[in-house]
Amino acid sequence: MNTPPWHAEPWTRLQARRQRDALPHALLLAGPAGLGKRDFLQRFVRGLLCQQPVDGDACGRCRSCLLLDAGTHPDRVTLSYGLRKDGVQRSEIVVDQIRELSARLATSSQFGGWQVTSIDPADAMNAAAANALLKTLEEPTRETMLVLVANAPWRLPQTIRSRCQRIDFALPPREQALAWLQAEGVADAVAALDAAGGNPGLARDWAREGALDRRKEVRKDLAALAAGRGEAMEVVRRWLDNEPAQRLWFAAQAVADEVKARSSGQGGPLASALDVESLGHWYDRVNRTRDALRGPLRGDLLLLKLFGDWR
Repeated sequence: MNTPPWHAEPWTRLQARRQRDALPHALLLAGPAGLGKRDFLQRFVRGLLCQQPVDGDACGRCRSCLLLDAGTHPDRVTLSYGLRKDGVQRSEIVVDQIRELSARLATSSQFGGWQVTSIDPADAMNAAAANALLKTLEEPTRETMLVLVANAPWRLPQTIRSRCQRIDFALPPREQALAWLQAEGVADAVAALDAAGGNPGLARDWAREGALDRRKEVRKDLAALAAGRGEAMEVVRRWLDNEPAQRLWFAAQAVADEVKARSSGQGGPLASALDVESLGHWYDRVNRTRDALRGPLRGDLLLLKLFGDWR
């Protein structure tokens, strides 16, 4: 695996604490999706449970490593969205899951070392679950490691956050991100990074999934609608059929570029009749529409209203 260079500093810091036998009982890995928090987690957990680690990394050959590879290590617990009684996946982590976890952590390690549990996404815990977890955080058992992973850490109660050693994953410097993307084999690293708003992990994944073509299509659609050439319902259908939230992200980017071009005295690439102030309002509506797509409202009606405002 091509370890991202922005992992080096938090990795070194964490391993230094391990060397001093000063690891915390709870970690919070926080930051936007796409920066490798989960890869960092797996690397750290494997090294922590390995019987013969080398500079904090797992050897890959010992019994512990083999059990981790098989997903059967008795001291490794993962907690995420569970299933309801009717077999449907939950949309949040509930209190019963945390209670079961706490009971599990109260038992001794089967290998005589660390017990490691990860909760991912931790920001999906409901209020009752978070309150139940608080007791476990306040009274940790010896050599128990709890790792919370959150894209939106602000959704966690302050009482939870304050009891974790926090590791923040922030967007790396542009040149560092571009060099990593090129090493990952991304052909048009600059365009991919711009599309992903400076997030290299998203840029890599989106480039591989054809997102750059969708980005170009979004701009063509907006230009056509602004000129009265496009059929709004046909555009709605295509957007809803293929990554609608991502297309709205690209629409917001296109409008931001339009405003920037006009502010510098150049012609806007979208040829929109909206003035700069109205473009700013439409930019806000795009982002609200992207959030609304997660809710119960019909996506086609949301997009039709948005395109009506655009025209």
